[in-house]
Amino acid sequence: MLSPLHSDVMRAFSKREVREFYQRLAATRPIPQTELEFINPFTLLVAVVLSAQATDAGVNKATPALFALADTPEKMMALGEVRLVELIRTIGLFRTKAKNLMALSRILVEKYEGEVPRDRAALETLPGVGRKTANVVLNVAFGEPTIAVDTHILRVANRTGLAPGKTPLAVELALEACTPTEYKRYAHHWLILHGRYVCKARKPECPDCAVADLCRYSAKTGPAEMIAARAAVSAPATLADPPPAGRTSRGTPRATEKFQVSSPRAQSPRRR
Repeated sequence: MLSPLHSDVMRAFSKREVREFYQRLAATRPIPQTELEFINPFTLLVAVVLSAQATDAGVNKATPALFALADTPEKMMALGEVRLVELIRTIGLFRTKAKNLMALSRILVEKYEGEVPRDRAALETLPGVGRKTANVVLNVAFGEPTIAVDTHILRVANRTGLAPGKTPLAVELALEACTPTEYKRYAHHWLILHGRYVCKARKPECPDCAVADLCRYSAKTGPAEMIAARAAVSAPATLADPPPAGRTSRGTPRATEKFQVSSPRAQSPRRR
């Protein structure tokens, strides 16, 4: 029996379908933002490190008191590991995370003059920082068009058939390859929020999904008539890629429709 996330037999998205997919998600959240609360690039880095195997909501409950005392690497070092543990003990793996935060703060002070580097390779050398964390920091703090793949995005990419892949890196590379340039800045946020609130792990909210008719998932949740009605209105069959210039399929007129897409407005990296 195939897993609900199994995508080997799914029909691949056309370029037009990919653009339509993002256009609809963008319409639901024109300027999406991370749900982690932060003050500056350093506190964002801290929040993302703390969020590993924890919820954003759980992290947000602990960080206000922490950031009031330590919003720079220098202040974090002055705070000390013992006090840090007390402030984050409600978060999973708090002892390990405290050690990593103290170590990365020391490295930032000694090697980067207290600044968070705007470089993935440099970020990944910091304790507790992997590729996903580095991508989040680059995207949110510095506006880089990186796509951090977490469990939500891994699920959405495979379930919908947008960018199938067996590993987070495979999905990240697939998303980078298929995502139109004008959508890359916010792609991470659209996909993660869609996975968190609509395309849920146990029971996706298919009737409320803006891209249900484009989705390749075969076990959509009902009511089926709502999904069918959305499909009839959106008519995804018209979103197939056109044949090469000068050639058309017999009996099929050359596609001439164009999609007007507005690039999302620039925003401050700080959470609203």
